[in-house]
Amino acid sequence: MSRVVCDMAMSVDGFVAGPNQSLRNPIGENAENRLHGWMFEDSEAHAEAIAAIVDAGAFIMGRNMFSPGRGEWDLDWKGWWGDEPPYHGPVFVLTHHAREPIPMEGGTTFHFVTDGIDAALALAREAAGERDVSIAGGASTVNQYLAAGHIDELRLHVTPVILGRGERLFDGVGDIDLEPAGPVTGDSRVTHTRYRVVR
Repeated sequence: MSRVVCDMAMSVDGFVAGPNQSLRNPIGENAENRLHGWMFEDSEAHAEAIAAIVDAGAFIMGRNMFSPGRGEWDLDWKGWWGDEPPYHGPVFVLTHHAREPIPMEGGTTFHFVTDGIDAALALAREAAGERDVSIAGGASTVNQYLAAGHIDELRLHVTPVILGRGERLFDGVGDIDLEPAGPVTGDSRVTHTRYRVVR
């Protein structure tokens, strides 16, 4: 069976998005560059971590990660990433509103799952085959999968900033132990860590 992994960029005070997420600030106010700026640097220190983020057979994300909208779909909206999203595989979006799949350039297809996290995971595992399934975010989705005991490896990319408020990782996940699963790497912009999730 495929492993379930998760990569999250976060502040040292545990936030993976800032407050007031919107179309203008999809990761919240004053957060995008502070949490994710390292991803856009030409740096060998981050190359392995960036490659691992999209190296999965299938992905799961919450609706908030896919779209700023709520309620019925804006059918013109196809995600934040333009015509060729970085996933290059099936992406299962958790939602309360059904929508037909959206095939994109480069092999990404967004599928919309209305039956909850277990149904999305079953579909993603079937699509991934022997490859990993990645829980792509956001915080609420990752916290649900952690609370349900479904994540095998958590890879945290910790930036030396304090956001103070926003969307926090680990809210409501219960009692979890993390075991180091690899070396700590990075530079002054971000520290990359890997943990096995112990249940």
